[in-house]
Amino acid sequence: MLPRTLRLTDPVEALVVEQALALVRQLRDTCQSAPHGHVLAQAELVALAQGRELTRRALEAVLNQAATPAEKKGRRSGPAPAKLGGRVRGRRSGRP
Repeated sequence: MLPRTLRLTDPVEALVVEQALALVRQLRDTCQSAPHGHVLAQAELVALAQGRELTRRALEAVLNQAATPAEKKGRRSGPAPAKLGGRVRGRRSGRP
């Protein structure tokens, strides 16, 4: 496969690409160092464990990135919840 140039649009994409490359390199090392007859088993263990971790980190980064603008906005405005069964204090409109 020919080398490619990737255009990453934000830090989260860069993080995920770096982690994916690290996973591929770890899989190569595992396959090269595994004893004959155990390559697939050992590579699968690494792929499952590190693949899950890659997915977890990617999800965490994307969710954190999505939460940042929402946190800046603050809570949505709207009516405040009233206490049920409580008495309302104050005067009625139209009465002294």
